Amino acid sequence: MAKTAVSMNPTREDFEALLAESFSDNPALEGGVVKGRVVNVENDFVIIDVGLKMEGRVPVKEFSQPGRPDEIKAGDTVEVYLERIENALGEAVLSRDKARREEAWTRLEQVSAKNERVDGVIFGRVKGGFTVDLGGAVAFLPGSQVDIRPIRDVGPLMNVSQPFQILKMDRRRGNIVVSRRAIMEETRAEQRSELVQNLAEGQVVDGVVKNITDYGAFVDLGGIDGLLHVTDIAWKRVNHPSDVLQVGQTVKVQIIRINPETQRISLGMKQLDKDPWDLVAERYPIGAKVKGKVTNITDYGAFIELEDGIEGLVHVSEMSWTKKNVHPGKILSTTEEVEVQVLEIDSSKRRISLGLKQVQNNPWETFGSKYPNGSVVEGDIKNITEFGLFIGLDGDVDGMVHLSDIDWKRAGEEAIKDFKKGDHVKAVVLDVDREKERISLGIKQLSGGGQQAAGPSAGGPKKGDTVTCEVLKVEEAGLEVQIAGTDMTAYAKRGDLARERSDQRTDRFAVGEKFDAKITVFDAKARKINVSIKALEIADEKQAVAQYGSSDSGASLGDILGAALKKKDAEGKE
Repeated sequence: MAKTAVSMNPTREDFEALLAESFSDNPALEGGVVKGRVVNVENDFVIIDVGLKMEGRVPVKEFSQPGRPDEIKAGDTVEVYLERIENALGEAVLSRDKARREEAWTRLEQVSAKNERVDGVIFGRVKGGFTVDLGGAVAFLPGSQVDIRPIRDVGPLMNVSQPFQILKMDRRRGNIVVSRRAIMEETRAEQRSELVQNLAEGQVVDGVVKNITDYGAFVDLGGIDGLLHVTDIAWKRVNHPSDVLQVGQTVKVQIIRINPETQRISLGMKQLDKDPWDLVAERYPIGAKVKGKVTNITDYGAFIELEDGIEGLVHVSEMSWTKKNVHPGKILSTTEEVEVQVLEIDSSKRRISLGLKQVQNNPWETFGSKYPNGSVVEGDIKNITEFGLFIGLDGDVDGMVHLSDIDWKRAGEEAIKDFKKGDHVKAVVLDVDREKERISLGIKQLSGGGQQAAGPSAGGPKKGDTVTCEVLKVEEAGLEVQIAGTDMTAYAKRGDLARERSDQRTDRFAVGEKFDAKITVFDAKARKINVSIKALEIADEKQAVAQYGSSDSGASLGDILGAALKKKDAEGKE
């Protein structure tokens, strides 16, 4: 650019022209980045000539970068930001930091637009994360974006150049957010995909236990993790993976499953051993008595370990003959050695049903053998219900005295009032039903004031006879009746009132009503008689078929019964 000519004796106008020229030569340089030459490095400042009247000074620290040594010397060409052409001291006001920031923002915007990685250096710690130098621009690295998993010591990552992914940029506010985790996940996904391609289901590999959780363990297979679920560690019950495994342990595992979409790998250890269930049916036949250890107790029963990998369940209903509504924990305790009986095996579902009470004496069998029908027993009244009295008997079993068996002459509802819970009473054993675990007792049978032991020898009615009965009492469970022509009372159960189930209702009868029935139970010793209308109907039908029809006659059952009734009516008229 041509300079203004100045005479040997400059005037005031000449100086003003020169000054105006110095300003007018670089009007657009202020607020922009310019190139300059390092003149000298003095103390803590770098003297830079940018082609103005006076050099500018920039602190040496502005030329240093995190993770890189200071390398500035005289003669270097550098770019600086020109804030003002001249300050009060006549020096140019320069900034290396602002120059680098302007350059960095322009470059980072281009990188972000292409979704490319950018190199940076973590150089400081701030609330919620860290500061990263991206070659002049400072970005924020959130703590959650440092690594895939939380890390305790970030020291080794500080002041080291490494790649980052730009998540967000706002030049107006000067905000940049970056992520190191995104880079690691991308790299890991590439490595994982390559490793997965080299693995196959059923393959046996070595791995190192990396982490242990409540539900299993993560095993490193050489750059890719697989999950070893707690149920696949061993054939036997494993309460917690840490009982069998520890972090850092080398284990041999089999690849059970690979999900090609999620690239998740399921591993197993027990699959490398022989399945103990293959020989269960042979080793534990149904009915066999075996010993085992209690491993777990629940509300519905207890699990018994018979051997490693083989467990069976003793259901609460199979624990005790007499303790029906007791929690299994009050009968058994964990680690206890017990003897049980094999009840059922379902190999497909890997289930064994065991019984604890089956290896003990059945108290109902024992009682029935010790106290046959007609025996006199005694015990305390344990409970009183609307049906009768429950009496505690020998062998920790209960027997029931039905209302109809309390007194010969009085109604059961009235006679039961003479008793209270805790009374010690005697009774006669009327019947022991071992399958239903019921013992029927009678108190009135102790007294000789009731019906006599009539029978064939006495010329009275006997089992199988058809008798006329008069209703003495109607109950929900049946009818108390008197056999016509005798002073003997009998009982017709609800199920014996008719052949058809819909007619087995006690409300069809009233006190004083009479009907014919067949004697089905006649125990002279126990003074117990049961009658049945149902049995009589069945007997009449069989007789009618025998007399009026045959299997090849072609007559229907209705025809046969009709003929029998007509003959019976005709005989009655004669």
